[in-house]
Amino acid sequence: MISKAQIKYIQSLRRKKIRNQHQVFILEGTKIALETILESPSIIQYIIATQTWFEKHQTQLQQSIAQRLIAQPSELKKISNLINPSDVLILANQFQPIFRKEKINDFILYLDNIQDPGNMGTILRIADWFGIEYVICNNGCVDLYNPKVIQSSMGAFLRVKCIEIDAKSFFETYTELPVYGTFLEGKNVFTIAPPRKGVIVIGNEGKGISEEIHSFITQKICIPAHNSGSESLNAAVATGIICAAFRNIC
Repeated sequence: MISKAQIKYIQSLRRKKIRNQHQVFILEGTKIALETILESPSIIQYIIATQTWFEKHQTQLQQSIAQRLIAQPSELKKISNLINPSDVLILANQFQPIFRKEKINDFILYLDNIQDPGNMGTILRIADWFGIEYVICNNGCVDLYNPKVIQSSMGAFLRVKCIEIDAKSFFETYTELPVYGTFLEGKNVFTIAPPRKGVIVIGNEGKGISEEIHSFITQKICIPAHNSGSESLNAAVATGIICAAFRNIC
């Protein structure tokens, strides 16, 4: 059974500082829990769930060696980050992917100060959908292990390698890659020849691409509006459109 001390500890993990101190994070929900058990069992510390949940998923749990803690629904409510708590919560170890230079033969997303957890999680889902293995973030981005990022990624965080590298270090190291960024004066993304590789820079939700990165952009692109009064697109929506155009599937 889960203890009061464990409940208090898990509650403290809502804070980034505590998550990073212990190098752990939380994920919730049956779908994402089963995905993690299947795809990345080694990162799991504890599976915390109701007795009913454990009984229902005995088959999927057969290969899992993670410790199990039984919790009452009222206890799960105390430790959950969701408005409507799930019957299962996993405490997992943070993992640090390594960027492999050979991956420069494909597309890479570079996130420039993405602040909204929902956007970050959705961008990871988009990268997963379009087969983009690496998402590089600067240190101004929202924490990957923010519960809302994990939740909105719908398991994509298990497959997409998200790595923090500052802009200067990254772009000065990989100078052979074309770098694409969205600007109002850029070329229509649907009329340029779809590239085979490169870095796609996604700017901050409110400020766009930062001045620091402007000098590294080799190709300015734009997503044309159709008689719209809107000033800009949501960052995640823009990411999806660009990825679809560059994968030449629009």
